[in-house]
Amino acid sequence: DFPVFDADNHLYEAEDALTRHLPAAHRDLFRFVELNGRKKLVVRSLLTEYIPNPTFEVVARPGAHMAFYASQNPEGKSLRELAGKPMRSVPAFREPAARLELMDSQGIHACLMFPTLASLIEERLRDDPDLTDVAVHAFNEWLYDDWTYDYQGRIFATPVITPTTAQAGVRELETVLARGARAVLLRPAPVTGPRGPRSPFLAEFDPFWARVQEAGVPVALHASDSGYQDYLNTWEGRGGEFVAFRPRTFAYVADGGRTIQDTLASAICHGMLDRFPGVRLISVENGGGWVGVLARNLELTYKKMPNEFPTHPLELLRRNVWINPFWEESLDGLIELMGSERVCFGSDYPHAEGLAEPLSFLDTLAGHDPADIERIMSANLAELLGL
Repeated sequence: DFPVFDADNHLYEAEDALTRHLPAAHRDLFRFVELNGRKKLVVRSLLTEYIPNPTFEVVARPGAHMAFYASQNPEGKSLRELAGKPMRSVPAFREPAARLELMDSQGIHACLMFPTLASLIEERLRDDPDLTDVAVHAFNEWLYDDWTYDYQGRIFATPVITPTTAQAGVRELETVLARGARAVLLRPAPVTGPRGPRSPFLAEFDPFWARVQEAGVPVALHASDSGYQDYLNTWEGRGGEFVAFRPRTFAYVADGGRTIQDTLASAICHGMLDRFPGVRLISVENGGGWVGVLARNLELTYKKMPNEFPTHPLELLRRNVWINPFWEESLDGLIELMGSERVCFGSDYPHAEGLAEPLSFLDTLAGHDPADIERIMSANLAELLGL
């Protein structure tokens, strides 16, 4: 009885997505090479396995890993075994007109559309903020070419914003806003600037957040390669990058939403959400199980140091943050803590860990109040986007 708004859809990038708009001086920053008969991506001089098939010519079927994420894998099959036979990418994964037709058949009115491969850029260029700015801008140019940022008022592709400095962040933000961006994508991680890594919520970035607030554009904190693999590696005595679809037991237990918890703790404790109360942050594909842990820690810290917080930290969490939970989670505790008006449906379609059929998310909401269901499946994201 209402239009469905999906907070988490994905596109699969074209092979030239990272290179089409690179300046000639950086033409070799990203290269595809043949390795054992398959194309692999090289960033500068290092081969990355972050995405096993970075051309996306063939991909895992949507929802292929659902049994794993629903904790229904008693035989202990690997993700590759669970995925079964891959499929060839279809036009709906690559371009907006075909995607709109697919959304019609799925019952999805509108969605936020996130990249897939682009999430490797910042971590692999973290030692060079100027090069990061160049690469991110080039990707955003490709995204605008192939998808636009607002396709027929229904597909809202999210350009990447990396404030290596406040000025760089404002510059890129102004560019994408002028082209109609309705939401922007910020990696939940420290940013690397001329003086090294730091939180993007420190006071030095206030000009950027002032412009975000003035524009009223929501900022999506979508799960990414946030650099936490380095910390996990120190426990396991090894090196190497984060690789999608290669789960390790220690990482699953130790992470548990650590990146998004730290990100939002910084936005609150470092005062950005006090200085800019109109900023709206939406956590996407980070789940919701961590929210109770963060809320408890904020509450305990407030009781110990109340004078350090101009506003009660839980008030900021509930006022400024929206949560897209995983489809496999129980939502009762999240709704009780945040309120139904701060929870948004997201299917993660067409990724293997997402839902094969987006509207099956309604199974998670069985028994909930119809008004809450409409908020979660529709109104909350529509309001965030100003629709």
